[in-house]
Amino acid sequence: MRAMLLVNPKATTTNRRTRDVLIRALSATLNITVEETRYRGHAAQLSRKAHASGFDVVAVLGGDGTINETVNGLLNAEDGKSGDDGSAVDRPALLVIPGGSANVFARALGLPNNPVEAVGAVLEAIRDGRRRTVGLGQAIWEDQSRYFTFCSGLGYDAEVIRAVEGIRGAGRKATPTRYVNTALHHYLSTDKRRPAMTVEGPDVPPTGGIFLAIISNTSPWSYIGSRPVSPTPWASFETGLDLLGLQRLGLPSMLHLMPQIIGVRDTLPNGGHLVQLHDEKQFTLSAARPVAFQLDGDYLGEVERITFRSIPNALQVLV
Repeated sequence: MRAMLLVNPKATTTNRRTRDVLIRALSATLNITVEETRYRGHAAQLSRKAHASGFDVVAVLGGDGTINETVNGLLNAEDGKSGDDGSAVDRPALLVIPGGSANVFARALGLPNNPVEAVGAVLEAIRDGRRRTVGLGQAIWEDQSRYFTFCSGLGYDAEVIRAVEGIRGAGRKATPTRYVNTALHHYLSTDKRRPAMTVEGPDVPPTGGIFLAIISNTSPWSYIGSRPVSPTPWASFETGLDLLGLQRLGLPSMLHLMPQIIGVRDTLPNGGHLVQLHDEKQFTLSAARPVAFQLDGDYLGEVERITFRSIPNALQVLV
């Protein structure tokens, strides 16, 4: 199989020596062309090129941000047009090697978080011909559209990601401890009095008073070290989108919620201040004022209205 391997040279958990070992291991099985990403959006351009050039596989060695760019390139391969009406079998298969700080998508697929062990797992998948077809989410706002692999969010969690990206811009790594410390520090300053958001959809009656909205395409939503965080434990790549909205951000409400979402869970969190949706094809979040917005852990600015769609059977993954 012909594969284009996209390597993020700034990936958090790999160095040049490790990357060379991984590339040699993959080259023993795949006919590989290696491309390094050099700037934001470059992975999307390269994956579009791989699609147009007839590659069988696009492999990614990097974190969730690089994977997200790659996926968007694959689904928007034809002159930048939306690809959600196409078929997964018409696109190159995706191969993921975790190299970031969280690696949520790779871990949600069941891959080891260690890149060397993950290469061993994907080589077994190639040898055995194992492929999994997964659904994606799509966010549509203003004149923009973008796909996501595992989650999106509006409000407090996006504010935390914005703050962490500022820390990374100053040259410090985005470690799990740094995320937790930033979240705790930012909690003190976030607006806990004036909820801005309302959710509604074709099958969703309008519900307002929402401070924080987590939109999930799979579970878990994130990790704290090795511990999964699962606010929407029923979400999966085979169903529509799930949502958890918080109508209270006060300390008692947060202390009630947190033990319910940390760790492996199969039951929904409970509480009168929670708005929950499961397996939805489409819904829209609108806000009375601009709110922070993130997608697959990438801060994308502030929005006042955004529609989320489920895109079933969007990609084949070698896993």
